[in-house]
Amino acid sequence: MQMKIDKSIIGDNHPTFIIAEMSANHGHDINKAFDLVYAAQEAGADAIKLQTYTADTLTLNHKSKDFYINKGPWSGQYMHDLYKNAYTPWEWHGQLFELARKIGISIFSSPFDPTAIDFLEELDTPAYKIASPEVIDIPLIRRVAKTKKPIIISTGSATISQIHEVLECLKQEEVKDFALLKCTSEYPAPPEDIHLKTIPHMKETFNCIVGLSDHTMGIAVPVASVAFGAQIIEKHFVMDRSDKTADSFFSSTPEEFKLLVDSVRTVEKAIGRVNYPLTESEPKRCLIVTNNIIKGELMSIKNIKSLRPGGGIEPKYFDQIIDKYSASRDMLKGTLLQWDMVKLK
Repeated sequence: MQMKIDKSIIGDNHPTFIIAEMSANHGHDINKAFDLVYAAQEAGADAIKLQTYTADTLTLNHKSKDFYINKGPWSGQYMHDLYKNAYTPWEWHGQLFELARKIGISIFSSPFDPTAIDFLEELDTPAYKIASPEVIDIPLIRRVAKTKKPIIISTGSATISQIHEVLECLKQEEVKDFALLKCTSEYPAPPEDIHLKTIPHMKETFNCIVGLSDHTMGIAVPVASVAFGAQIIEKHFVMDRSDKTADSFFSSTPEEFKLLVDSVRTVEKAIGRVNYPLTESEPKRCLIVTNNIIKGELMSIKNIKSLRPGGGIEPKYFDQIIDKYSASRDMLKGTLLQWDMVKLK
């Protein structure tokens, strides 16, 4: 299972594709957005991702309880107000795409309505990302699928049957390049709610590339996910967590992100392949004389032990020799016992 985004091949026997999610962390400062693109590339990310929406394309400007956020980190405000503060201006997209391409980092975005898809097609986005809340919006996913671009889909709280509905849509549209991300939609997400064991299960169940969209603090969880088979990692990215943006409090700094990338690359090397030695290595222990022995003396626990180094009779023969073999010659303390030094009594 493989797919390609720009020059990156994602899938079996290829490096984990690591995405820095800008989200709202530009703080409505285009220069900070530029800094995030540069910093993501310098940290070793394979891609930086935007979100393409406006408050009006994501929700209604309506002051009723249904549109009021009453729990979680963004509680106490209306959805429209939150999204108006968090969105990335569309007029920035072209400049951000141009910069990313210039410095050699992939860039794409999450669309939230058909106008965003049309807009991103004008920018020739190389891929699309579907956010967790939109995983149930089959018409939106179908519209993305018709572009025939690679699609990365966060599953969030989607059930197995809902994921199957998404995959059936992709099948109908003959989309072959797609990936699913295990995602826990909590901000920040407690490690105990991540359930990394789901990753290999998703891979087996849905027969596709699987990764992790991570909202935990630190890097331990995404690094560990690679050992469970994650082939994509997405994590929010901020220049400084003291920046007061909608997502800064659970995002990784450039220093943390670089450590994440470096740690993932180390884990990739360590995973390797199933490997057992084809030949026995040189033994590191053997039977050793612990007290001087005279010819004819019986081998016993008083005069031989299994110790390091190797080079003599292997320890597995200890019980066979004790009280059954005698010395065929004198031996000094520290002698590595050999078969020609003993004989059956």
